[in-house]
Amino acid sequence: MSANAGELSPYRTAIAADWIDYNGHLRDAYYGVVFSSAIDEFMDQLGLDEAYRKRTHCTLYTLETHIHYLREVKASDDLAVQIAVLDCDQKRIHARGVFTCARVAEPVAVAEAMLLHVMQGAAPASAPFPPPAEQRLLELRSAAAGTDAGLPQSRKIEIRRR
Repeated sequence: MSANAGELSPYRTAIAADWIDYNGHLRDAYYGVVFSSAIDEFMDQLGLDEAYRKRTHCTLYTLETHIHYLREVKASDDLAVQIAVLDCDQKRIHARGVFTCARVAEPVAVAEAMLLHVMQGAAPASAPFPPPAEQRLLELRSAAAGTDAGLPQSRKIEIRRR
């Protein structure tokens, strides 16, 4: 985990040659691959890592994802994805990933996802986060408050409260 309660380490990756399309740009599907890998690293930083998954049989399932393609990503680029927690409750996370590369000053993509904490088994079912992960999520949510200025938003992803 990051030393600062409000920050996570960004996920970083190089662009694989077979991710590039006939225009010399990153294929749209690979933004999803990169975002999925960034969510995996986010899980590790939350303590929902491989050991946790083996011990508890719990993991995160993705319920919904939205991706905004803002700038071209080329084969020579490296990507960084900074995850932020926009909202959370006892079982769900509304996360945003901001994609950046050194060649471009502005974000090259923005993705959002709704994630559900699930206990796997014969009949997978949602399950509450363990207290340490829930506390960390609340810290991250507070740190992310108001950080979406200027970033595109699509149809609203939200945690509906009853």
